[in-house]
Amino acid sequence: MKSKANAIDPSHYTDCAIQPLDYICANNLNFLEGNVVKYVTRHKAKNGKEDLEKALYYLQMLIDREYGVNPD
Repeated sequence: MKSKANAIDPSHYTDCAIQPLDYICANNLNFLEGNVVKYVTRHKAKNGKEDLEKALYYLQMLIDREYGVNPD
């Protein structure tokens, strides 16, 4: 179910064996989990370190919501 529209199938995902959106939907990931997958998947082809920092941000939010805020 791949769309050829650039907005739906941007170049930074076209080299992936599995589109992040397909993986996210197939595994019923929530918004936070999906964003972690999205940003980690595309970091080399799009925004580098910035995307990894975004993934880390969403991962920390997920940890806080699922396991409580860490007072560290």
